[in-house]
Amino acid sequence: MSDDPPPVHACCVAIDGRAVLIAGPPGAGKSDLTLRLIDGGAVLVSDDYTLLSARDGVLYAAPPATIAGRIEVRGLGIVERPFVADVAVALWVEAGTPERMPEAMTRIIAGIALPAYTLSLLEASAPARIHLMLDRIAR
Repeated sequence: MSDDPPPVHACCVAIDGRAVLIAGPPGAGKSDLTLRLIDGGAVLVSDDYTLLSARDGVLYAAPPATIAGRIEVRGLGIVERPFVADVAVALWVEAGTPERMPEAMTRIIAGIALPAYTLSLLEASAPARIHLMLDRIAR
């Protein structure tokens, strides 16, 4: 039996070799934000569900085989996109209304602490905010 955590209901992109998990309920804008990040140079890891594995204290993200390289675009359907797998996760983003001056948060998955933020996924500034979040994280 694997010690890997169960799949998470989250989209995932790779930005400069670091994976960002984007979580939230259906209709919150996960795929929309993923598409905007891809349009800005990120690479798709997975849409809607992400497989995670923990190795040597690092959490890695990959797409389930059934949806690898596919993203749902509302009003258009399923679209094929280039993708990457086995990317070290650097950040957890949760759909919601962020506080103006939030306290530092973490999300623990498989015993690994990830920096975590709340973000309004459909705001125009959401992609820029994710880049700022990544800038705060040491490589």
